[in-house]
Amino acid sequence: MTLTFKALERAPVDSRHDLDTVLAAVRFNADGLIPAIAQQHDSGEVLMMAWMNREALAETLRTGRVCYWSRSRGTLWRKGESSGQQQHLKSAALDCDGDTLLLQVAQTGPACHTGRRSCFYVLLEQDGARIGSAPLIDPDTLYGKA
Repeated sequence: MTLTFKALERAPVDSRHDLDTVLAAVRFNADGLIPAIAQQHDSGEVLMMAWMNREALAETLRTGRVCYWSRSRGTLWRKGESSGQQQHLKSAALDCDGDTLLLQVAQTGPACHTGRRSCFYVLLEQDGARIGSAPLIDPDTLYGKA
């Protein structure tokens, strides 16, 4: 844990801290990434987990439109560029260690590339895995046929 996050442990409620100092203390992994969990701001529904680098985080904070880092494409990925299913940032929070982000978002339509509201639809149970939700939109409609 960095000294910055150690100091924040004892900071009073509503105290203000320099954003650049806090962002400089964020614990990005060896690839320069941090996991970002997107949660629907009004319902608490967990929508997805993706990765952000410092540039994606800065753009998200600056514009209010959520931007991730696409590991498969090796580039910034502005949620909804292909599908139109955007995420608008309501708030962002770091965990106590500075190594995970929680994004409170307003999600337009499904968050998952499968057309489902949430990426967390494969439910693991004692006797097997169960599909917990149907697509809201056919993925071919979202992205075109592959």
